[in-house]
Amino acid sequence: MIIVDGLPFSTDTSASPQGRDILAALMEHPALVSASNSFKAIPERRFSVPEESGPEKTLPSKWVYLFQREYATVDPSLVDFVGTDEATTCVGVAIRNPGNGMTSVAHMDSPKIVDIGLSQMLSLLVDHNSDMELDVHLVGGFEDVSPNHGNCNTRSESQEKLAGYSFPLCAKIVETLWNRQEKFHIRTLFILGHNTRRDLEGNAYPIFNGFMVGTSTGSITPASFDRTSRCPDEIVRRIRISASHEESSWKGPYVNYIFLCHYKIILIQKSSLCVLLLLLLRAQILWKI
Repeated sequence: MIIVDGLPFSTDTSASPQGRDILAALMEHPALVSASNSFKAIPERRFSVPEESGPEKTLPSKWVYLFQREYATVDPSLVDFVGTDEATTCVGVAIRNPGNGMTSVAHMDSPKIVDIGLSQMLSLLVDHNSDMELDVHLVGGFEDVSPNHGNCNTRSESQEKLAGYSFPLCAKIVETLWNRQEKFHIRTLFILGHNTRRDLEGNAYPIFNGFMVGTSTGSITPASFDRTSRCPDEIVRRIRISASHEESSWKGPYVNYIFLCHYKIILIQKSSLCVLLLLLLRAQILWKI
């Protein structure tokens, strides 16, 4: 179920509209157009370890970065920000429970993984018996082809290619939100035409390809992350993937970093021998579970 501007959202089409119809109606909704204009006016925040961990800051910010096809569900008491970037035809999806601040962010790259991806995100985010409205932000997926291509009614392979990459993914995401029983209050829809600029020759580019969510407030800001700030560190990611290689309950299209938040490994900005030993010990324990 989708909610916009505090009201249940509906389209002017059939009772069971397709994703492209839902998406087209959402893109024209005045509240979401206004939200996109406001988001566009926010200066992009650039994350880097030296900037965030200077001597003048006794309590440096703690954040989690997501690469393509990763997601993280974080606790606001442990993590200040969670975000992603480099989402050109991909879409960054943020879902936050305003009741407890738990926030899940994913970097989605294909319609094929949307259903299971959203299920994984929601599994640790909300009690399925709860009637809580979840705040949703979608950022990325610029208009990589003419918007008219997205209106094709047939499903041939050639026409699917003409639809580009962004439109099918965005349509699948909103269709899945529409069909699920949870209440999704869409706050930001900065995708497709809202997130597209063109040069003098008419070539299209994304305005922003990343964002971060403040877990304590739910605020969303355009963001980019340099190589030093893409934590957890690569070694943590490799251990996580290796440790879950033979654990069937962890298999899926996404890498989940929820346990990292619980163990506060993400709070460590610099590697050390002690940290490495702890990570290796944790990996060894996971292998034995």
